[in-house]
Amino acid sequence: MTSLRALVMPKMGLSMTEGMVARWLKAPGERVAAGEEIAEIETSKITAGYESPASGTLRRQLLAPGIMVPVGAPIGIVDEGEADEATIDAFAAELQAQFAQEATETAAPPAPVTIATDIGPIQVLEAGPQDAPPVILIHGFGGDLNNWLFLQPLLAERFHTFAIDLPGHGGSTKTLAGANVAALARAVTGFMQARGLSAAHLVGHSLGGAVALALASNALSLSLISPAGLGPEINMDYISGFIDARRARQMQPVLGLLFADPALVGRDMVEGVLRYKRLDGVEAALQAIAAANFAAGRQSTSLRAALETIKVPTLVAWGEEDRIIPATHADALPAAIRIVRFPETGHMAHMERAADLARHMIEMIEA
Repeated sequence: MTSLRALVMPKMGLSMTEGMVARWLKAPGERVAAGEEIAEIETSKITAGYESPASGTLRRQLLAPGIMVPVGAPIGIVDEGEADEATIDAFAAELQAQFAQEATETAAPPAPVTIATDIGPIQVLEAGPQDAPPVILIHGFGGDLNNWLFLQPLLAERFHTFAIDLPGHGGSTKTLAGANVAALARAVTGFMQARGLSAAHLVGHSLGGAVALALASNALSLSLISPAGLGPEINMDYISGFIDARRARQMQPVLGLLFADPALVGRDMVEGVLRYKRLDGVEAALQAIAAANFAAGRQSTSLRAALETIKVPTLVAWGEEDRIIPATHADALPAAIRIVRFPETGHMAHMERAADLARHMIEMIEA
């Protein structure tokens, strides 16, 4: 049995087809521990750490930084034992041959589609078994369905997942029939009706968390990630900065506020947001949503009392270093609410701690 373990370009999202090593954090010959970050991987959306699958020695770097390769391509080799160079050469050649064969058999990733609803077109990325329990993923202010690129694949292994773009965002309608939480909740209800869903497990982030909580009567469970609606404070430097930024040098620090480590914001993420903001109707929609939900620099909707009457399993997750909505909003919630706090994590726990968050969510949903 070989002591060699392959490092391959990971699939960080349902739509991810390629990535590159931004930089290696370990050099050949250095020891690594299982779960230790061994490289930084840059995708079209974000830069993320790549954890070693095994403890041992990094014997080969098969991919130099800056070279884009398909998902699944070999990028390195870790040795759990003491293999000789000839064995490593043969293993590397076998990896390349196996990847070339598998690449010809790989199915195309799922793509977003547009669903007609009563409030206009809603874009959705659907994945997972059709007969499994439905899970709807609702992003926050300025986000889109790509915010779930790490979490959705983990949930789609067990559930029928729907990552949607709220009105004013992504590929959905930019014409708003109201811009407050109640209006956005009606848009989600319209999507559910169009897809024949009477109820679903609802997952909401930030403003999307408030939307999910407002739809508790249609929920099988609630997973709220740094949700709005549980306190008055909101970082208006982010809200205003997101609306006002026109260039990459302006948008980069704004998006950096979302993460504990601002370096996670990749160039392509910034450019993607700026392209979205140039679409007709986007700026007006964002201004309307901000005015309806964050007037005078405070959150306009209070849903904290609603948690007292929740009858479905509810998880509230927060990054302790959240710079958009204070993590203290998770304090003193009803005893029935499951609360998870992530250290060294900002406002985007579903991107920064996707695996850990998915585990908590799956435990709650399946229990």
